[in-house]
Amino acid sequence: MAKPVILTVDDDPQVLRAVARDLRQRYGERYRVLRADSGQAALKALNQLKERDDPVALLLADQRMPHIDGVTFLGEAMDLFPTAKRALLTAYADTDAAIGAINESKIHYYLLKPWDPPEQKLYPVIDDLLDDWQAGYRPPFEGIRLIGDRWSPEAHTLRDFLARSLVPYQWLDIEQDDDATAVMTRAGLTPEDLPAVVFEDDTSASRPDPATVAERAGLQTRAASDFYDLVIVGAGPAGLAAAVYGASEGLSVALLDSSVPGGQAGTSSRIENYLGFPAGLSGADLARRAVTQAKRFGTEIIAPRAVESFDLQEHYKRVTLGDGSEISSHVLILATGVAYRRPDIPGIDRFGGAGVYYGSSLSEAMACRGEEVYVVGAGNSAGQAAMFLADYAAKVTMLVRGKDLGSKMSNYLVERIDEHPLISVRVETLVVAVDGAEHLETLTLETQDGTETVATNALFIFVGASPQTGWLPERVQRDERGFVLTGPDLSYEGLDWPLERAPFLLETSIPGVFAAGDVRHGSVKRVASAVGEGSISVQFVHRYLGEVKV
Repeated sequence: MAKPVILTVDDDPQVLRAVARDLRQRYGERYRVLRADSGQAALKALNQLKERDDPVALLLADQRMPHIDGVTFLGEAMDLFPTAKRALLTAYADTDAAIGAINESKIHYYLLKPWDPPEQKLYPVIDDLLDDWQAGYRPPFEGIRLIGDRWSPEAHTLRDFLARSLVPYQWLDIEQDDDATAVMTRAGLTPEDLPAVVFEDDTSASRPDPATVAERAGLQTRAASDFYDLVIVGAGPAGLAAAVYGASEGLSVALLDSSVPGGQAGTSSRIENYLGFPAGLSGADLARRAVTQAKRFGTEIIAPRAVESFDLQEHYKRVTLGDGSEISSHVLILATGVAYRRPDIPGIDRFGGAGVYYGSSLSEAMACRGEEVYVVGAGNSAGQAAMFLADYAAKVTMLVRGKDLGSKMSNYLVERIDEHPLISVRVETLVVAVDGAEHLETLTLETQDGTETVATNALFIFVGASPQTGWLPERVQRDERGFVLTGPDLSYEGLDWPLERAPFLLETSIPGVFAAGDVRHGSVKRVASAVGEGSISVQFVHRYLGEVKV
C-alpha cells in the first residue's frame, strides 16, 4: 500500500526546498513528501493521486502565490481530498487573511514563516494534524479476502486457519457485507464457488484447502532440507518450546504440524494462570510469541503439513509427509498433543463449523453477538471460553455433567463465573440431541427432571481430549487410551531396546524418539507443563546425540 502523501506548495524555490527537507527529515519513513511550485501544478498532482486512489494526509500551501493563492488552492483541493488536513504558510503581515481562511474556508491551521527551529514551530503543529488525520483514516484493505457465509463449515475451517496462522485477511459474509458481491464480480466468482479466497494479486481460488491457501499466502509448507538434527511433530506449546531450545542451542530443527502452530492451547480464548502474564493472554497470542521466538533462532516451521508415518534407518528417523515427501533426522520428538473429543450425540458431526465448535475464537464469538450460546464442559478451557463469549453474546449457559464446577476447574475461574451476570451454569445436564436445517438451531437437554428443547445457533464443546497417535508404528508403546509411554512407564516385556542404559525420562520405546506434552502418558494437562517438557526433552536430545556420536 502506498504511503499517505504530504504535499507542500510554494512558488519560492528556496522555501519549497526547505520545507520539503524538514518534512522528509521528520515524516519521511511514514509519509511520502511531494512538492509543487504552483497551485496549478499541485492540483494536477492531486488529480493524478486521485486517479491512483493514493491517500493524501496533509496539504501545506503558501498564501502568496501567483494565479492561485494558498486559500484558493486549499479550497479546490478540498473537493478532491475532503479528509486531508489543510494548513497555510503565511507571513506575519497576512495573519488576518489566514485567520479568516480558517473561519470561512475550513483551513485547519496556519503557520508563520520562518518556522525555525522546526522542532518548536513546525513539527508540533504537523504532528497534531497528522495524528488527527490518522485517527479517522481507514486504509483500503489490500490483503487476502475470504468470501463465504457464516454457516459454511469450509469457510469456518479457512477462517480458523488464517486467523491462527496470523495471516491478515478480510472476512466478507455474502449475506451481510455489501462489498462481498462487488469483490466476487471483479474476481469472476459465483455463489457456487463459495467459500472462495481472493488473493492480493486479484487471483482467486474456489473452495481451497488450507494447504493451498498457505502456499499462496507465503507460508512455508515444504522443508528446505531433507535432513535435520531434530524433527518435531506437533507445534503446540511442547513442540514450540522444544524448537526454541533446540534451535537456540545450535541444532537444525524442523517443526511440523498438520494444522497451525498453537495446538489445542491455540484455541484457548484466555490463559490466566501462565507464569509471567498476570493479565493473562490468549492461546493465539502465546503461539504467536513462541513462533516468532522459534523462527528467530532458525527453526523451520512447516505447516500445514501432516505426517503420515515414520520409520528407522539405523540411527536415523525418516518421516513421511502427507504429500509423499520425506525428511530424516537424528532425533524425533512427538508433541502432537490432543484434540477435543467429539461427543457421542447423533447428527452432531453435521453441524461441525455450522453452529457446533470445538474451542473458541474471536471470529466465532463476534458472530454470536447478541445471541444466546451454550458451552459444554467443566474444565478451565470451558470456563475461559464462557468468560470470553460473555463479552459478545447476550447470554452464556454452561452445561455440566457433574454436580458442580469446582472438581475440574480452577477456583479463581469458578468464582468469576459465579459472579458474572451473563453466565449461568446448569449442572447434571447433558446434550442428547441437536437439530437444524442448514445449521444448528436447537439442542435437546436431559436433566434429572426430564428433557427439554432450547433454541440456539452456537454450541461450544470442551469435553476431554484424545491423543493424536494413530499414525505411529506399533513399536511405539502406548497406553489403552493411545497416550505415548515414556521412561519408567514403559513396559519391558517384549521391549526391543538395543542400548545398555535405560530409556530417558521422556524417551519412548524407540531410542532417540521422545514424547513431550499432552500426548505423553501421565503428563499434566497444563500449558506450563507442556512448555516445561518440551524444554527438558532437548537436554535428553543432546545426551542421545552424544551417545550415537553424530
